[in-house]
Amino acid sequence: MSATSAGLNVLILAGSRRGIRDPMAQAAGISHKAILPVCGRPMITRVCDALMQVPGLGRVVVCIDSPDAIRDAVPPSVTFIPEAAGPSASVMNALGILGAPLLVTTADHALLRPEWITAFIADSTRANCDMSAGIALDTDIARDVPDTKRTMIRLADGAFSGCNLFFLRTPAAMSVLKLWQRLENDRKHPLRMARLLGLGILLRFVLRRLTRAAVCDRIGHLTGARVGLIPINDGRAAVDVDKPADLELVTRLIGQETTIVHQNV
Repeated sequence: MSATSAGLNVLILAGSRRGIRDPMAQAAGISHKAILPVCGRPMITRVCDALMQVPGLGRVVVCIDSPDAIRDAVPPSVTFIPEAAGPSASVMNALGILGAPLLVTTADHALLRPEWITAFIADSTRANCDMSAGIALDTDIARDVPDTKRTMIRLADGAFSGCNLFFLRTPAAMSVLKLWQRLENDRKHPLRMARLLGLGILLRFVLRRLTRAAVCDRIGHLTGARVGLIPINDGRAAVDVDKPADLELVTRLIGQETTIVHQNV
């Protein structure tokens, strides 16, 4: 995996959007969702465990407003950077500090597997992407986690869900982050977003004529960067912990894995 040969730096997003306390953290009586226990271990601990198994790992940095809240849940080598005004700004700040290549994931990705990461990076590198996003196709989600409900993006060549995995392979990814920030700032103003993306592409989306390749081409046209949507061939990669049903699902899946391991020992 050439991207990791010089050390792959990683950013874990663990803060709260606009400083709003997460409802699941509130319900559990904890300060941050990142330390929500799953089968007795904080979610962010599980994320770090997966990352530490990736060959050639560099620095692991957590973006959070209160490092002391999670310090005991991460390895001593993990460092921290403060949150910025929104996820896109936080990633931009991290890219400026850590440089490319940079892997980005989230603290609530409790099912994260090192093999997903290595395959995602290898596929992104083969595709020569400046920035890529991991996705799970609807067929893989239906096969691997049929009882989950994910937010799906439905295009002409199939539906998919995001996997909270992003690979910023080159410095050109910064231009994509700037576009993301503009869209993030305009998310409550659909007409502004339409003007930015282009009415043609939105019309094709409404008519179900828009493909993944066309989306990537449009972003490339707007940013000058090569962008990819990279499938991860395990539907579980789309599962993060956003609601109680997700926590129940993740707890059950990890419990099943633990039982299988114990039976094989």
